[in-house]
Amino acid sequence: MKYFNGFSLQNEEKYFNDFVIKSQQCVVGFSYGAQQAFEYAYNSKDRIDRLILISPAFFQTQKQSFKRTQLHYFDAGQNAYVKQFLQNVAYPSNENLSKYLKIGTKDELESLLTYIWNVEKIEKLKNKGTIIEVFLGENDKIINTKDTYDFFSKYTTVYFIKNVGHLLQSA
Repeated sequence: MKYFNGFSLQNEEKYFNDFVIKSQQCVVGFSYGAQQAFEYAYNSKDRIDRLILISPAFFQTQKQSFKRTQLHYFDAGQNAYVKQFLQNVAYPSNENLSKYLKIGTKDELESLLTYIWNVEKIEKLKNKGTIIEVFLGENDKIINTKDTYDFFSKYTTVYFIKNVGHLLQSA
């Protein structure tokens, strides 16, 4: 299995053991890592049977002002921004993610916020035989799960999990 980390995180994949298939032909990404996992799978010459997108960073329905505000707050205080961000990632659980902390860059945050999930790429990847599964948490404080569900449910299998957030953990 190839795994891609979330923004400002590293080695957090243990949280998703119940949702992944440990196989050489499986690619998994969490949040920002879901974007990277998708691009990796799309561009890979290797066989990929399953692409698992956990709480994929999905901001293409957000206003530009929201994206500019996020980047402004990051510039104003990177450590404070990331601390609040990780609290929102963990919500509604009380998980302390500090041991997984790897401060992200402004370029990574901008990439995360401006990434466009391309329908043609999704269809091409599926046509190569890749099963795409998306896992969303009902209480996610990072992404708008309704918009994310509405988009991905047209093209992939989506699992909507009640009483969990971005990290797919409950209180």
